[in-house]
Amino acid sequence: MHTAAMNRGSCLCGAVRFEAGPIDTMEHCHCSMCRRHHGAMFATFANARTSEFTWLAGQDQIAIYPSSERGLRPFCRTCGAVAPTVLPDWPEIVFVPAGNLEEDPGIRPSYHMYAASVPAWFPITDALPRYDDFPPAFDNGRTVELDDPPDNPDVVQGHCLCGTIAFEFTGRPERVHNCHCSRCRRARGAAHATNSFFQREQLTWLSGENDITSYKLPEAVRFGQDFCRHCGSPVPRVVASTGKVVVPCGSLDTAPGMAVLSHIFVGNKAPWFEITDAIPQWEALPT
Repeated sequence: MHTAAMNRGSCLCGAVRFEAGPIDTMEHCHCSMCRRHHGAMFATFANARTSEFTWLAGQDQIAIYPSSERGLRPFCRTCGAVAPTVLPDWPEIVFVPAGNLEEDPGIRPSYHMYAASVPAWFPITDALPRYDDFPPAFDNGRTVELDDPPDNPDVVQGHCLCGTIAFEFTGRPERVHNCHCSRCRRARGAAHATNSFFQREQLTWLSGENDITSYKLPEAVRFGQDFCRHCGSPVPRVVASTGKVVVPCGSLDTAPGMAVLSHIFVGNKAPWFEITDAIPQWEALPT
């Protein structure tokens, strides 16, 4: 059991802040619900005891989307970042999105769960144990199925967790990156963001465009996050100044049409996450 000092964290905008006691365990979750809610290819949770967890600010800024009979998906109303969760089935545990931790919790992920739902285009490359759904210690897991591919292979489709917002892109993206910057980690509550970049003219909103909430980080030139106001899922963000669309790959139904080209901003990588694939790495942006 980890016995380090308290672990502080916050959402992207800073409205929601918390402090968790010693982190007992960490795990990667690949279920389709986590991918959509985080907008990332997997979520990582740091598990602490509810008796040693404190909200420092912004608890009244949290919205909660009930993703299933027993599943709750909290997020910041302002920036869409995932917030810590206490589930009815495990009231003694608070599940903290590890991407929102400010410091090294001193513990590392120990397994992958819902590995049966891993998309073929983004495989697991480390040697950690893998479970098709929940680990054996849990008795109420179920395998999350992957989405059916679209009829047209030249179209990339996606939607938010609640299904209100749906979209599609024609053609291929310009690039796909895993971004490890601290902004992306806090925005997605994950080890890193996996983003694809399309041109605006490639995007068609199929439904829910008016249900998008946009947040622009004040101190950033362009960085922000667009998300569904109902479920908090990150959705494609149109950057007017560049004509590009930044697409959170966790929201996609299928592969984005291009392999990941690089890991960027690895100089800011989460200390608890190890890169184990052979994809090129850049300390900041590619030259």
